[in-house]
Amino acid sequence: MKPVIRKRLLAAVVLACSLSFSLPAFAADWASGSTDWHKLPEIKRTRMALYLTPQQAYEIKKKDPKGVAFFDIRTRAEAVYVGMPTDVDALVPYVEHQEMMTDWDEKRHMYKLEPNQDFIPELERRLKEKGLTRNSPIILICRSGDRSSKAADRLQDAGYTKVYSVAEGVEGDTAKGGPTDGQRVVNGWKNAQLPWTYKLDKAKMYFPL
Repeated sequence: MKPVIRKRLLAAVVLACSLSFSLPAFAADWASGSTDWHKLPEIKRTRMALYLTPQQAYEIKKKDPKGVAFFDIRTRAEAVYVGMPTDVDALVPYVEHQEMMTDWDEKRHMYKLEPNQDFIPELERRLKEKGLTRNSPIILICRSGDRSSKAADRLQDAGYTKVYSVAEGVEGDTAKGGPTDGQRVVNGWKNAQLPWTYKLDKAKMYFPL
């Protein structure tokens, strides 16, 4: 075998091996329960830089159920078909699907979502019900941490001071490669075996005014 061909073949083998070893690491690049917040993906970061793991959120809420507000900010459809954490105080969607789902989001591979103009008014109403204020601790959880980060920034702009984002979300991140490729099995509230249910409490659900 010619030296040039041998060198190219060796380089190809090395590259293939490096890719095979990097796949599992990439699939779990944000490990369940991780608190290395400086490594948090940009899409999940907030200006307040206040983050919680699902377990931390669960423990904080259990320790002070009346003094801490915990909101699920996913869509109503997600709560219905995916279930929701039993410890949340209410479902307050940050975005919602169109009433008639006719537009498609090519980037997200799903029906288009639109901002819920009632997000802050509804959240404020729920806070008042609990006797809490804009300075009270608020925990937000979405599907995987990207919407809760945006919602936290939105609340900061509105004068809220202690808004925590559950960086892993309810379902967690998707695996990259392997038999579970594309499935949300990496981290998240449900994968951490924390309490959740399909049986929803009507008093916690969002109803547009």
